[in-house]
Amino acid sequence: MPWRYLLLGLLVVAIWGINFVVIKYALIELPPLALAVSRFALAAFPALLFVRRPAAGWGNIAAYGVLIGAGQFGLLFVAMTHYISPGLASLVIQTQVFFTVGMAVVLAGERVRAFQWLAMGIALAGIALIGWHAVTEGAAITPLGLILILLAALAWAAGNMVSRAAGRVDALAYMVWSSVFAIPPLVVLSLWLEGWPAVRQGLQQAGWLTWAAVLWQSVGNTLFGYGVWAWLLARYPAASVTPLALLVPVFGMSASAWWLAEPLPGWKIIAALLVIGGLALNMLWPRMVQQWRRPAWR
Repeated sequence: MPWRYLLLGLLVVAIWGINFVVIKYALIELPPLALAVSRFALAAFPALLFVRRPAAGWGNIAAYGVLIGAGQFGLLFVAMTHYISPGLASLVIQTQVFFTVGMAVVLAGERVRAFQWLAMGIALAGIALIGWHAVTEGAAITPLGLILILLAALAWAAGNMVSRAAGRVDALAYMVWSSVFAIPPLVVLSLWLEGWPAVRQGLQQAGWLTWAAVLWQSVGNTLFGYGVWAWLLARYPAASVTPLALLVPVFGMSASAWWLAEPLPGWKIIAALLVIGGLALNMLWPRMVQQWRRPAWR
């Protein structure tokens, strides 16, 4: 991959990582589910008028929108109100990789290889360390926060399986059109759990910084981020592009420490190394084995 495209991929990963800090700023004035509604509404409109519907069934598009909208981001935003710090949220939600592997085994009959078991064990050790501190300290993360983020990761993994069933489609169009179906369940949940008075107050008091944060998530994180990522995957091998995603929690934890003064004690760093190490092993091991087995003359 040329350097300019590598830097473009790093820009996307940085946007995705910094987005966890941006979410925290937006949650100051907007209720979490109302924030999710705003995010997907701006991701869908007016882009819907200019992007053709992807070559996928309506049921598939709707299922993806509900899982990613109400599932992943709804639970993530609720967790980030009081129950988990942005840095840890950016780390723990990456467990969606292993949930996706598990679903592929159950639903598609795929076989888990030895290195994947090892990778999941390493990452699970990191999650267990985070869970221990959630129970004993509850400062940066609470038990409820850990459960909510793991459920968000599970919803993300289910969304991965749905998008996988859609086949090769335009990723940007897929995100735009599926965002339409994320809005109705989020509106219902927001009015039911948060109430119209709280939603109205949040919308009235939201300043330019809050709406800039919403715009960052919808345009920068969703349309630009997923659009560029799909563009890179269409032109270069997945083995060259997807490892960049390992840097999302690195950017997330760094940005949280820089802008929100989130502490980085030793246990957080160790947990991050374990989780990212497990993800890296799962993602990079097949490529490493292929390189080792390649004859020297080649």
